[in-house]
Amino acid sequence: MSHPEEKLTELGLKLPDVAKPVAAYVPAVRTGNLVYTSGQLPLRDGTLIATGKVGGEVTAETAGECAQQCALNALAAVKAEIGDLANVKRVVKAVAFIASTTDFTGQPLVANGASELFGQVFGEAGQHARSAVGVPVLPLDAPVEVELIVEVA
Repeated sequence: MSHPEEKLTELGLKLPDVAKPVAAYVPAVRTGNLVYTSGQLPLRDGTLIATGKVGGEVTAETAGECAQQCALNALAAVKAEIGDLANVKRVVKAVAFIASTTDFTGQPLVANGASELFGQVFGEAGQHARSAVGVPVLPLDAPVEVELIVEVA
């Protein structure tokens, strides 16, 4: 299997710099052979790529792109913690929070923006448990936030 970052390049994507925390926490913590990321917002070059509620100002398609960016940011946090994404043995769990209108029920489809990326980058090792949760509001009025747990070698 090719290196995870080569897969990203093939997809036309690149790992961003680790997003700076917006409060008092660190981007990722390793305990034993697990790395837990903090919730990652859809920041690209320091700016949210969308704001507002999914089902309102933000389309489900745009929210899926946001979820993918959150996933990239989470992978950047993992890499900063372990040095090389090739050391990821398995994506264990992803949690996607989707700030959505009360009548929007497509949270799982939005979360696929992150989940599909993990599958594309890590193959079978990218298949993971997941929760996709609708919430009233997220930090900075972001439409999506994703956190990740990975097992590392």
